[in-house]
Amino acid sequence: MSLYFEDLPVGHEHLTRGRTITETDIVNFAGLSGDYNEIHTNEEYARETRFGRRVVHGMLTLSISSGLSVRTNLLLDSIIAFYGIDKLRFQKPVFAGDTIHVRKRVIEAAAKGAEMGLVTFEAKVLNQRGETVLSYHEKLVIKQRGSAPGA
Repeated sequence: MSLYFEDLPVGHEHLTRGRTITETDIVNFAGLSGDYNEIHTNEEYARETRFGRRVVHGMLTLSISSGLSVRTNLLLDSIIAFYGIDKLRFQKPVFAGDTIHVRKRVIEAAAKGAEMGLVTFEAKVLNQRGETVLSYHEKLVIKQRGSAPGA
C-alpha cells in the first residue's frame, strides 16, 4: 500500500533492504556511463591510492540507493515526480562486496495545492558497518490522498 503526502509527516522514517555491490555492477556501470576512471577499473593503479583498492563509482552508489528506495514500494502509486537532489555528499568509499541500505527521514513537507505536496527526505546510505557512505536530500512530489483514484 502506497503512502500519500498526508502519511509522510516530518520525522517519518523508513529503512530499505540491503544490496551487495558486485564486481559485475562496477563493470556494467563503467560501460553504461563511460566512466572508466582508473580508481574504479584498474586494480594496480588503485592499490597505490589512499584507498588501497578500487572504489565503486559514487554515481553507482547513488543509483543503487535510488533503486533500493523504489523497491520499498512505499510510493508506488503516489509518486508524481522526482523533483531533485540537494546536499549530495560522498562521505566514505564503497568497495565491491560492500552491502548498502538507505535510511530515509522526512525533513520537510509542504502542500502544493489540494492534489500534491513536496516532500524532502534526508537520505543516508549506510554500509554493512552502519557507516554513512553517502548522504543527500531528495525531493519528491507526492499525491495527496484526496487526489487518488476512488478517493
